[in-house]
Amino acid sequence: MTTAAPAAPFGRMLTAMATPFAADGSLDLDGVQRVAKHLVAHGHDGLVVSGTTGESPTTLKEEDGEIIEAVREAVGPGVKIVAGVGTNDTATSTFLAKQAGERGADGVLLVSPYYNKPGQRGMLAHFRQVVDAAEVPVMMYDVPGRTGSLIAVETYAAMADWDQVVAVKDATGEIARAAKLVQLGYAVYSGDDANTLGYLAHGACGLVSVVGHAAGKELASMIDMFIAGDHAGALETYQRLTPAFEAMMGVPNYGATTAKAALELLGVLDNRRVRSPLSELDDDEVAALRAGLSASGLL
Repeated sequence: MTTAAPAAPFGRMLTAMATPFAADGSLDLDGVQRVAKHLVAHGHDGLVVSGTTGESPTTLKEEDGEIIEAVREAVGPGVKIVAGVGTNDTATSTFLAKQAGERGADGVLLVSPYYNKPGQRGMLAHFRQVVDAAEVPVMMYDVPGRTGSLIAVETYAAMADWDQVVAVKDATGEIARAAKLVQLGYAVYSGDDANTLGYLAHGACGLVSVVGHAAGKELASMIDMFIAGDHAGALETYQRLTPAFEAMMGVPNYGATTAKAALELLGVLDNRRVRSPLSELDDDEVAALRAGLSASGLL
């Protein structure tokens, strides 16, 4: 008996794109397009822009709009673009949500408000206002390690009849919650590369990755194998990628920093610049990253 694959409204293999910068710190739109084209050529059917890995806390609202337009121009209409719009200021998030649809995004990524920790009632009111401003479908984003708070299952239940809220990027590490969110009607995406097989086993439809900057084809193949029922093949691919997971995500200075260094090692970018307060990988960190990617057969 064949089980139907879970619906994936934004594609199955997405990466939260790094945002390249020029030597003077300005936005490098040519670099943005190179990264987008690289990802699409390596197994991606969706891209997330202006997420955490895109250094959204340090990009201006106007820059976020320019990134969406540049990526759309680079990849054409056939690739889903999800734009990060979540902040800890409701007015800013509503502006970004409206802008995202106007600039060509297919959806928005809405993280829970960070730092000011509004509580579940405050979160729900914030989400309602941002969703109302968006003219495209919404993927919620739960990452308590960065926001300092967890979106309660009861809050997801309260949003379950909001037509625009169709998906969840779950980076809580609480894999069993994925099954509950699927039961509520959400398309669930793993928000952590290393947890992807566990999330798929609990009904998730795909992945929003960081390691996909270097391993897009491999991760896409792993997801496809698992959904097709080839769990042994998916596990074999996962095991081969474990050194890359550890090198890109298991170190203190990770995320945008390791993604950009990986793109530099792959020849997609000629630098690994980040905006302060992040600091680019030093030579020793790059050497460790190179070793991990090489051990996974990615270099």
